[in-house]
Amino acid sequence: MDSLSSSQTTDSASTGEKNGQNCLFVTLGCAKNEVDTDRMRALLLDAGYGEAEDVDGCDVVIINTCSFLASATSESIDTTLDLADEVKSGVRSKPIIMCGCVPSRYGDDLGEQLPEVSAFVKADEEDGIVSVVDGVLGVSGREEQDESGAMLRTIEGTSAFVKISEGCDRFCAFCAIPYIRGRYHSRPEEEILSEVRSLMEGGVREVVLIGQDTGIWGSDLGDGRTLAYLLRRVAEVVRPYHGWIRVLYLQPEGMTEDLIATIRDVDEVLPYIDIPIQHCNERVLKSMGRSGSTQQLRELFARLREQIPGMVLRTTGLVGFPGETEEEFEELLDFFKEEEFDYMSVFPYSREDGTKAATMDGQVDEDVKMERAQRLLDVAEELGFSATAKHVGERVKVIIDGVDETDDGVELIGHTWFQAPDCDGAVHIESGEAAVGDVVTVDLVDSFCYELVGEIVDGE
Repeated sequence: MDSLSSSQTTDSASTGEKNGQNCLFVTLGCAKNEVDTDRMRALLLDAGYGEAEDVDGCDVVIINTCSFLASATSESIDTTLDLADEVKSGVRSKPIIMCGCVPSRYGDDLGEQLPEVSAFVKADEEDGIVSVVDGVLGVSGREEQDESGAMLRTIEGTSAFVKISEGCDRFCAFCAIPYIRGRYHSRPEEEILSEVRSLMEGGVREVVLIGQDTGIWGSDLGDGRTLAYLLRRVAEVVRPYHGWIRVLYLQPEGMTEDLIATIRDVDEVLPYIDIPIQHCNERVLKSMGRSGSTQQLRELFARLREQIPGMVLRTTGLVGFPGETEEEFEELLDFFKEEEFDYMSVFPYSREDGTKAATMDGQVDEDVKMERAQRLLDVAEELGFSATAKHVGERVKVIIDGVDETDDGVELIGHTWFQAPDCDGAVHIESGEAAVGDVVTVDLVDSFCYELVGEIVDGE
């Protein structure tokens, strides 16, 4: 069943089972949701619950939902209903708990609409998941937990996303995140460092710092701490483990001289910069509630390339925003071609209830939006495939993420510094010996699409 594919549930078999009751975790949406699910998993495992790999082996299903777009909300609802059909042998024989963005966005209206769900947990209530599961399963007599000593995360894989902030203050006209996740607030430094330390001790080789707006970390703390400062502090933690640090979701305004210098000069911080610009046309950006222009963005990327030679750039383009003309779209298309980004995500505008853009005049026809998105995606892939191919001939360090058995033997799969986990490509190594978590030296010998073929360098 598609809703219960291995990409959405955990790969591990039932574990723990300290109290004989197991949870099935299903995660939809972005990396930030994956982090939230992992935090809930850690709390529940620490409380004595086990983890199931499928519906048959679980006592309760915990689905962490996404509501960033209408399509994501629909997928969350459909997946929940599919789960309800699968577990139903009587009324709520295996209860379902819905967490995350959908309950945060739609609140009290959900109970009547989804009687299949036993409990709803908003994003800012997820640290109380143990008491919710206890209540649903009728577990009583548990002493109140001291969360300061609880597990922060579980360790799965060689890379781990770490949230450094929550919420957003930008209120872009197309985005519902501030209404779902609330106003921006930085996560405390010591909490971040403690989590990173725990992950590195558990075998993680790369931490990926994420948030709705990572570049402004510390701006609400009032003591002058910045993202550049945080990166240097995280580097101190990962340095003994020879770890990597990657930062995603930087906004153009957050690229200060101090941050640029930190990315350039601190060895542990990868020169991989992700800046989701959405558009380049000044009028469209202003209508979106964003700042900037084609000229300002050109100057920014020129400055980054000058100050961080050899860096990799990722961005995002949003087409079909209300009022976008064909000429403005062509300007964005030309901008992408001229800047030659290494990686680009492309989205057609989605009309989201409750956002400013949903009530704007000039809504673009769906067929036009999809046609523009496809044209921009074609450019993104052409440039991305070319950028990937340019790395052929390089010698790089590769983190081994997995070992696959194929008809031709064993294939090692990993990623290198210019490939963000879960969103870029991978390095495929068809011969050699290594285990998951090993860092090996590899010669890149071929490429296909966003993928690279590598050969392990003996003796290194």
